[in-house]
Amino acid sequence: MPGENLSRDEARERAALLSVEGYEVFLDLRSAVGESAAGEDSADGPRTFRSVTTIRFRCAEPGASSFADLIAPAVTAVSLNGKDLDPGEVFDGSRIRLEDLAADNELVVDAQCAYSRTGEGLHRFVDPEDGEVYLYTQYEPADSRRVFANFEQPDLKAPFRFEVRAPEGWTVWSNGVGELHDGVWRFAETKPISTYITCVVAGPYHYVTDTYERVLADGTRLEIPLGALCRKGLAKHFDADDVFLVTKQGLDFFHDHFDYPYPFGKYDQAFVPEYNLGAMENPGLVTFREEYIFRGKVTQASYEGRANVVLHEMAHMWFGDLVTMEWWDDLWLKESFADFMGAFALVGATRFKDGWITFANRRKAWAYRADQLPSTHPITADIRDLQDAKLNFDGITYAKGASVLKQLVAYVGQDAFLEGARRYFKRHAYGNTRLGDLLAVLEETSGRDMGAWARAWLQTAGVNSLTPQVLLGPEGRITELAVLQEAPETHPELRPHRVAVGLYRRTDEGALERYARAEADVDGPRTVVAELAGADAPELVLVNDDDLTYCKTRFDDTSLATLREHLGALTDPLARALCWSVLWNLTRDALLPARDFIDLVLRFAGRESDIGVLQMLHAWAGSALVHYVAPEWRETGERMLAKGALRELRQAEPGSEHQLAWARFFATVASAPADLELLQGLLAGTAEIAGLDVDQELRWAFLEPLAAHGVADEKVLADELARDDTASGKRHQVRCLAARPSAAVKAQAWAQVVESDALSNALVEATIAGFVQSSQRELLAPYAPKYFAAIERVWAERSIQIGMDIVRGLFPSLQDFQETLDATDAWLAAHEGAAPALRRLVLEARDDLARALRAQACDAAAAGAADR
Repeated sequence: MPGENLSRDEARERAALLSVEGYEVFLDLRSAVGESAAGEDSADGPRTFRSVTTIRFRCAEPGASSFADLIAPAVTAVSLNGKDLDPGEVFDGSRIRLEDLAADNELVVDAQCAYSRTGEGLHRFVDPEDGEVYLYTQYEPADSRRVFANFEQPDLKAPFRFEVRAPEGWTVWSNGVGELHDGVWRFAETKPISTYITCVVAGPYHYVTDTYERVLADGTRLEIPLGALCRKGLAKHFDADDVFLVTKQGLDFFHDHFDYPYPFGKYDQAFVPEYNLGAMENPGLVTFREEYIFRGKVTQASYEGRANVVLHEMAHMWFGDLVTMEWWDDLWLKESFADFMGAFALVGATRFKDGWITFANRRKAWAYRADQLPSTHPITADIRDLQDAKLNFDGITYAKGASVLKQLVAYVGQDAFLEGARRYFKRHAYGNTRLGDLLAVLEETSGRDMGAWARAWLQTAGVNSLTPQVLLGPEGRITELAVLQEAPETHPELRPHRVAVGLYRRTDEGALERYARAEADVDGPRTVVAELAGADAPELVLVNDDDLTYCKTRFDDTSLATLREHLGALTDPLARALCWSVLWNLTRDALLPARDFIDLVLRFAGRESDIGVLQMLHAWAGSALVHYVAPEWRETGERMLAKGALRELRQAEPGSEHQLAWARFFATVASAPADLELLQGLLAGTAEIAGLDVDQELRWAFLEPLAAHGVADEKVLADELARDDTASGKRHQVRCLAARPSAAVKAQAWAQVVESDALSNALVEATIAGFVQSSQRELLAPYAPKYFAAIERVWAERSIQIGMDIVRGLFPSLQDFQETLDATDAWLAAHEGAAPALRRLVLEARDDLARALRAQACDAAAAGAADR
């Protein structure tokens, strides 16, 4: 059998043959604490728990054969329709062979399943602070088979009943309401749902409750029990009231707009340790990474980000859980909608009214990058198997899809869009859908032909570029303004765009403000915006003003010159964010020298009012310095950024979030002895910046550059861990330890990640982050050939999540030479038969490296021209 990597063809064949009536799952988790028969993960095998699953299902062709999915170290017993089967004969490690099926069947599987340390399946975490054990499950796309036997594909939905025996004193949560009877937690049967959104959370979690109440349009009173939980060690930091506030606002918003009551009873939200994702939409029990509980001071951008994730997962209760895509090809039917609805609800229901600025600046940046990689794909993707599915949780499926839906709302109208959603829920509740099912209801409600729109926006890949062309008459007025549309050779589709074109000029007071605006349908290579003819000559033309469409935009020469001198005078925050985004794309495309982008950040970022945009500018400036400037200018650029960051840090309002953002950025670029001495002084209390509270999280942010430059040694880091002896502190210490500039340290970190599987997923991530330091390029050079020698073995031996972390995180991007590009090409040529998902990751990393080399050449050429 092909094994773990279920193909789309196999799933379709099984769905045509089988229909599932229900699951009963019993888990005995008492082995999670103390000594277990299998012991801890060791040479003797992993720590295991007992899993007993009963599946009742029908077969359309009696006498046919199929299989159930299970990944487990051992199967104790299997029975099919009362007949005992030999586990050694029917179970191959990932599938249970089922032969001679009846019309009605009952399968019972008794297995020993393994606790996970990679965040896949049933993850077991031991809190170093108090020794308590915490469990949670994470399955998407196909890891529920690590916990119980099932048919692991989204279109074989069924009701689930869970029973869990846990250690004494623990609480257990699942999708349904649970009660403890005779030492066993029994949970109410769920509605028909897919296997990947079932969930179990168990342990001595801190739990807070609330209630949501609402009277529906028909007069029915709806009451939803709310819960929020986290590790006991984080309870003192847990602002559950704010989580509940956003939750209630979101439930109000979606009830107002969806006309379909929340269908899954209770609504618990669990913040869990060592989580690989941002969050997961398990109905009735949403799981989040616990980093959304803030241990120190953070900016409002962090609270906005958390609220957006809460609302994104809530939107999934309808888009994804109630109505689910048939196969992962149509993953966008849940993720694109949740990404769009999260921002839509954020602006419409919460205090974060500038959410569309964040969307334009952050989410679209993710989409633009993904859409220019060699692995770009249509929003409706071709997903051949589960490995493809795992990698398709990307910027196209999420952020590009959400951007396109934002356009669709403008195209069909908000009322028609929402009415289409309401019909979609009612027509397909608890079922599975494809693209055509959604288009059908939108055609009904809008009266528009959705086929052409879908072909242009959903079924083709790539991003278009729009550039203004301004012709002026002798009197200084516009005689013609056109928008030029281009597409890359690899994806030549020119799409229809509804855009706003804004004209800006400076006022007498020096502010750069819009004085004219027109909307136009851009279609084809050149579109004239007739409405703007006769307008006064602009200093800045902003195509895609108000961010109506998904595209890269460019500036004409006059506009770029204006921004070089007056970007800080642009008063509208969304327009300013869009201009920054354009400038960053120009830098990445090697059309603007990276040192020019850094200069713009140094001159104008200090005047940026939106904290989320400011933090994005810090990240972009850091990337420009590390990857895009000419190598010979890096040291100069680093000194300039550090000097500018320190200036802004000292000038920022004491205690403000802008001060905090500049402090964190200063730490990332500090390298000169005086700068490192200041960081040491701030840690020791011998130096002070008025209003700056150096809390525990900021202390670790300061310690990493000190460790990376050899100033903070192992003892200093051990002392800091003693001060912060928590799970979070341990992750920070591991990152800082791996950051030290020592060949022995790098060898140890490499061995821990690549040659051993002893570290948990969170500590693998922390070690990689510390290992890769831009100031240590020569120290890391020997690991480039080691990387190419190891990755195929790593991919074969490790879980897909850990494999992705290693292949992405350890690619030798800091060895930014043609030789590294050649070595990457040589590996790809020699490994044409490697797993497609592995090749995709390497191709993406290669593309980033090639882009960096082009940008460096642009930067060097501009510097050379200036010298001449």
